[in-house]
Amino acid sequence: MNISIIRGNFVKRILHLIIFLLSYNFCIIYKFDRQIMKIIIGSASKELGKSIVNKLNIQSSIVQVSRFADGEMNVHVKDDVYNQEVYIIQSISSPANDNLMELLLTIDTVKRLGAKRITTIIPYYGYSRQDRTIKNNNMQSALGAKLAANLIQTAGTSSVAVIDLHSNQIEGFFDVPITNLSCFEVFVESTHTENLAIVAPDVGAIGRARAFAKTLEKEHKIKLSDEIIIIDKYREKAGTSQVMNIIGEVTSKNCVIVDDIVDSGGTLCNAASALKSYGARSVISCVTHSVLSGNAVEKIYSSSLDKLVITDTILHKLEKTGKIKVVSIANVLTRFIQGDKDAN
Repeated sequence: MNISIIRGNFVKRILHLIIFLLSYNFCIIYKFDRQIMKIIIGSASKELGKSIVNKLNIQSSIVQVSRFADGEMNVHVKDDVYNQEVYIIQSISSPANDNLMELLLTIDTVKRLGAKRITTIIPYYGYSRQDRTIKNNNMQSALGAKLAANLIQTAGTSSVAVIDLHSNQIEGFFDVPITNLSCFEVFVESTHTENLAIVAPDVGAIGRARAFAKTLEKEHKIKLSDEIIIIDKYREKAGTSQVMNIIGEVTSKNCVIVDDIVDSGGTLCNAASALKSYGARSVISCVTHSVLSGNAVEKIYSSSLDKLVITDTILHKLEKTGKIKVVSIANVLTRFIQGDKDAN
């Protein structure tokens, strides 16, 4: 037999052996990594947390909450988390005070149990609208967003991840690493691809609306107008109804209002009516965090708004059909956890 052929076969076998050993070792390491990572799900994010856990195929634990007779909260973490990397998932949604306290107690408990590293994932960062102090009639408001950040850090978290913060300045309230994740990709399937007009509900939302437009261009492979429609809201005098002026052309356009929070729904519904009165063909709204307080749902169903698309950062029990559609951010957070784990 030709010596060169023998050498060639020998080299091939050696290469196959090396590839097998590397693959085997990778599997062992991957399984080991999964065993030292735990996800703990808070009561405000049960459904979202379970969806993430199923995608990652790892162990998880749901926080058990108990109360004393006076209403004082206590939390219980069942799993052993010593020397493990722990991800805690909990929104600070209604009831915000209870859910924030549960989050703080959970972080503290996990820290005391000897977790190697704690990443706190807060899909909806409550108190985010208190991102600046306001003085009015000799009264000053609290800086709630900063205080919440201080409490979360003091409890013992190593890092924080949030979805679509109300304002970027909140990132500066944290001394630990914070990741502000965008979830615009989950809205793509719900938007038109023709005659689109992206709408900012106020001047402060222009940056968010422009970023949303870029996401649509990338995902739909289309080119949108550089113009962002702006809704200019003002009151001629105290006690009068709010007036809405539309800055930009919306005639025969499919309008998409982009915002981070919908609360009572009043401003959103009025904006939809204003856009329709200016000749818009359709009006939908893509909003990340659905507070939906009071009779907001009823208000939206009876409004000129054609559709409201929200995410599951806040849990609601809504009809599966109708004007309100819920899309999940589970894939966004799953990718974050996978990337964060690889980086550490």
